[in-house]
Amino acid sequence: MFIDLNALAGPARYKLLTAAIVPRPIAWIVSRDGRGATNVAPFSFFNLMSGDPPLICVGIGMRDGAPKDTARNIAERGEFTVNLVSVRLAARMNVTAVDFPAGVDESVEAGLVLSPSERIGVPRVMQSPVAFECRVHELLRIDGRSLVVADVAAMHVQDDLVADREHLYLDGPKMDLLARLHNPGWYSRPQPAFQMPQMSLAQWEALKQSGEADRYLEQPLI
Repeated sequence: MFIDLNALAGPARYKLLTAAIVPRPIAWIVSRDGRGATNVAPFSFFNLMSGDPPLICVGIGMRDGAPKDTARNIAERGEFTVNLVSVRLAARMNVTAVDFPAGVDESVEAGLVLSPSERIGVPRVMQSPVAFECRVHELLRIDGRSLVVADVAAMHVQDDLVADREHLYLDGPKMDLLARLHNPGWYSRPQPAFQMPQMSLAQWEALKQSGEADRYLEQPLI
């Protein structure tokens, strides 16, 4: 099936793309406006784009033809926190997605505890297993939508999720992070993991020379 996205309306494009590109981690963003009012909202158009320098990217759409509060706040202050969502926080995250009227504090509605950050003036969600303090590196406007490229200035990890402090190993399965699937309202949690070490060129050439390359390509690794 060939699909020409340029021939489709926006909702149809969204439906197809979000159904195909899964799972997507959730950026639970805390931002503040120029007056200091706090906003908490989840976004699934989000991911890590570079480890060195540490960069994340978040796509923020519009509401009723205007930028969302999160986009306006980030443009005003140039900083925000990204808080990852564990499965046990799913209901609280869902409440922060409610379209509350202006002036309502989503963190209060969802029973969140906000804690001061160390490097920026925007708080983080204390219940979150991992939180990132971010500063805007570049802000792009594309058809009214905001594409935020941000430097990660610092991160917070709950102590019980650090498997090895010396080697900076985190306990991924224990984080039990929530991820977004297709619409409407489908999510996933981590499945049993499997390990597949990256092959060297010499190892791959050895497989080809031994005649085992085709067998390797066909074997189920999960």
